[in-house]
Amino acid sequence: MDLGLQGRVALVTASSKGLGRASARALAEEGARLVICARGEEALEEARAELAGLTDVVAVVADVTRPDVPQKLVDTAVDRFGGLDVLVANAGGPPAMRALEVDDASLTAALDANLLTSVRMVKAAVPPMRRAGWGRIVLVASTSVKQPIPTLALSNAARAGLWGWAKTAAQDLFADGITLNLALPGYHATDRVVAIGAPEGVPLGDPADFGKVVAFLCSEPARFVSGSAVAVDGARILGLS
Repeated sequence: MDLGLQGRVALVTASSKGLGRASARALAEEGARLVICARGEEALEEARAELAGLTDVVAVVADVTRPDVPQKLVDTAVDRFGGLDVLVANAGGPPAMRALEVDDASLTAALDANLLTSVRMVKAAVPPMRRAGWGRIVLVASTSVKQPIPTLALSNAARAGLWGWAKTAAQDLFADGITLNLALPGYHATDRVVAIGAPEGVPLGDPADFGKVVAFLCSEPARFVSGSAVAVDGARILGLS
């Protein structure tokens, strides 16, 4: 299947490793040109070197939780490649914590990193997409959007808020040729899952497969998929909604 991504310009945040890197690679394999970013310079350079064998790529050392960074990343894409067609907004999840263990500081940090950062990224990315009349936005969230995880109360709160915002934003954007969806990873073989621990006996997904799902959501054939939260979780979610 031709995903229609050849020559498109994609910005993938937190893309030096894990699901962000897998998403960037899947887009590169489909011919998209890339802007990638992460806080860690060494890991980011490793990702850039790998992806440079597939496509044109610009790597920016940046912390996407800083309010000024989303616009700077979008400007980098526009300056380097002449526009921006695809945004994959990814950010590291908050620490494990049960609901009654949260405090103001931890909750504020989680909301900033996993809700406000994505909102800022979308708002920065939309103007060049509107000018082009075409855009694909995927927010990497968590299955906690649909089924809260008892030990990840901070993620539950932030991701659910993001889903509520994205569901309404998708309606505002669709008439402009821009789709907005969430990709909800379950347990994959990433450093994050190693850190928080997967339940015993649960099989781990391959990040590369997750990246291919993201690439499809960013594709031309997915033009009528918008306002959806797509679980990539090996049937872990039990709810029907």
